[in-house]
Amino acid sequence: MTPGVTINDGRTRFTVRSPRALALTLCLFDGETEHFVGMDRAGHFWTVELEGDLSGARYGYRASGEWNPAAGLWFDPSKLLVDPYAAELDHKFRFDSNLSTYGFDTAALIPKAIISTLPVVKQQPPRFRHGGLIYEVNVRGLTMLHPDVPEHIRGTVAALGHPAIIQHLKRLQVTAIELMPIMAWIDERHLPPLGLTNAWGYNPVTPMALDPRLCPGGVAELRETVAALHAEGIGVVLDIVLNHTGESDVLGPVLCLRGLDDEAYAKAPDGTLINDTGCGNTLDFGNPAVRALALDTLRHFVKHCGIDGFRFDLATILARSPGFAGNAPIFAEIAADPWLADRIMIAEPWDIGPGGYQLGAFPPNWLEWNDRFRDDVRRFWRGDAGVGVLATRIAGSSDVFGKRCRSVNFLAAHDGFTLADGLAYEHRHNHANGEDNRDGHSENYSWNNGVEGETDNADVIARRAAYARAMLGTLFVSTGTIMLTAGDEFGRSQRGNNNAYAQDNPVTWIDWTNRDIALEEYVCALSSWRNSIIEQFSSFPEDGAWSGLDGGSMGVEAWQGGDTPGLRWSGGTYGFVVDRTGPVAGPA
Repeated sequence: MTPGVTINDGRTRFTVRSPRALALTLCLFDGETEHFVGMDRAGHFWTVELEGDLSGARYGYRASGEWNPAAGLWFDPSKLLVDPYAAELDHKFRFDSNLSTYGFDTAALIPKAIISTLPVVKQQPPRFRHGGLIYEVNVRGLTMLHPDVPEHIRGTVAALGHPAIIQHLKRLQVTAIELMPIMAWIDERHLPPLGLTNAWGYNPVTPMALDPRLCPGGVAELRETVAALHAEGIGVVLDIVLNHTGESDVLGPVLCLRGLDDEAYAKAPDGTLINDTGCGNTLDFGNPAVRALALDTLRHFVKHCGIDGFRFDLATILARSPGFAGNAPIFAEIAADPWLADRIMIAEPWDIGPGGYQLGAFPPNWLEWNDRFRDDVRRFWRGDAGVGVLATRIAGSSDVFGKRCRSVNFLAAHDGFTLADGLAYEHRHNHANGEDNRDGHSENYSWNNGVEGETDNADVIARRAAYARAMLGTLFVSTGTIMLTAGDEFGRSQRGNNNAYAQDNPVTWIDWTNRDIALEEYVCALSSWRNSIIEQFSSFPEDGAWSGLDGGSMGVEAWQGGDTPGLRWSGGTYGFVVDRTGPVAGPA
């Protein structure tokens, strides 16, 4: 039985999974008036069919049964529940403590799903080239301060299709833009009392429903923006969170799966929630219903929006039940799906659970975020790693991936220091997050070049600029696919905050007016060079040789010694140099 809402021959059918409920009620809304329709059980599902095409109608569900949270039974008919298969909502989620209170009616608090009939886009190969440049974007932060983007669309998905943004992407020769989560999320419960809100979106309630703040035009807005980017040769990758939901731990709200089918969450033998995500709960990919929801979600975005691929947050979770398995069912199911088999799949190959770090363990056609590249490049330029490990990372991390490189190399990402801040701050400065500077990574392999934070010292500014260019040069000569986080190409700063998830303000809003134009031009030149020989970066060429900075051969001592300042590589198509004494790195 297919969950969700379908419309055929003038009739609308509602189907929802809730194996342990005693009764399910469909709730249709006409303004503030709620109409109740009983549903019929069909195995693990409940269904009802109504006369008429109900496109545009708003609805939710109420589930009745035992209230026994310790046993995973959260049935409370006073809770309006969002359909896990909803594609559009009438408003955003707002945290309220009453969402967790038994007996409190939440109809006024919960967004309603909107019934929609969605067109299917023409199936086309993904816009993507291995070895190309992925541009990671916080949708809201990218355009909130962009002077050329009309104010009424700033901070939305539609703004990504504006000519000013497309022009910038083309100057950088971006292969694909990677959108941080745009699915409807709810704030973590500790944020509202602090006057903060989640700015990243990594706390979704339902996997398909777009957040009205970022995508007020719903599925059509996303589909039209993807089409505009495709017309310019730019692919679109969605960063998707299928590892947990915003229902959090046992103190969290009852919004969706918890009130319908709590078996979706992984449990320890004693029945307690497994928290391999650090977010309070973990979706159980050993449960076929969870995998079906995940696959339907991916298929939805490809069929109805034309999405080229997905980056999976905490991707180790996808292969747990409860331990990680490289042959987990989800991988074969994706590979066998006609809508998904050719999509670009990118793993963030870790979670916080036992055995959670799985870099290199994903299927051979998946790409993987390579944090070793980030850390080893930073350590080399900081002066505490040698040329041997740097050469391994530049050459595609064959110690992890073998000859065919699946690495996504990056210097910085949405979490952690920005590229500029990694050269201006030795320590995190996260006090604005309201956690007494305890949150965020404590080890960033950063250095401040003599002054912590902002400075007018010309020598310090010059050193930071030189190191930024050297690190960017290292990235652009590296084998594998590369990634820039939006704004790092022109010196974006978060004022030393390395965990700015709760800063929906100028800390994360990119300052386009005061950007470093010289650095931006430097990055554009690097990208133009790389793009001209992009086919060379799928695997490290075999037609060249390493040498010292003087052109001479390098012995074991030079490779392994920490004092070797740099090296050269010369091949038939291209070469590069890395010199720590410059500092300088780039094509040669």
